[in-house]
Amino acid sequence: MDDRGLRELACGANRELARLGLATLAFGNVSVVDRAAGVVAIKASGVACGDLEPDDVALVSLADGTAADPGRRASSDTPTHLELYRAFAGTGAVIHIHSPYATSWAQAARPIPPLGTTHADHFRGPVPVTRELDRDEIAGDYEAATGRVIVERFADGPDPLDVPAVLVASHGAFIWGTDATSALDNAVALEHVAAIACHQAALGPLEPIPAELRDRHFDRKHGPTAYYGQPARVRTP
Repeated sequence: MDDRGLRELACGANRELARLGLATLAFGNVSVVDRAAGVVAIKASGVACGDLEPDDVALVSLADGTAADPGRRASSDTPTHLELYRAFAGTGAVIHIHSPYATSWAQAARPIPPLGTTHADHFRGPVPVTRELDRDEIAGDYEAATGRVIVERFADGPDPLDVPAVLVASHGAFIWGTDATSALDNAVALEHVAAIACHQAALGPLEPIPAELRDRHFDRKHGPTAYYGQPARVRTP
């Protein structure tokens, strides 16, 4: 994909984030990566997602974050996105949001447990929360440190494509997918299950569903023998 196409893809994804109600003002961003070219496209800093135009998208090097166009200041969250792309090989797009329900769990530094099959349809297990950053991490390369604590949290599982979201303690949520469309779907799902969990917490104790029910619901949509949805159409001459 050429640079213009990558900018247009990132622009469309950021505008969709706003249309979905997941980004207020400039509180959020979407990036997409062209791994073959080693380039990441991300929203320019301070621009509202809903107002974004292709020319408001910055291009940076996946390897070192160098700006391809110094005239555009990339989102301040760019170093976090880069850490995730480098660590999570199957990732094609990364989203950061401060949506109300997901952020409520992040600010409480509590993971979202798999309370029912709605959660299990999209996430194989709890949506985890990172540890708090320490003083040196906050005072230093803060955004890159944010990415590193996310990667650290997934070091011993879960698989980042089985649970494609994380809550950064006291901050907000990061979500990813194999492409921009799947990342947006994952962001919608995260906010939905976070809302359900908040409502359930008002009713009483939060008890996760049995692992076998959780895995059955996840696998029927995402596993190697998935049977949810329609089979791909075979084109005929």
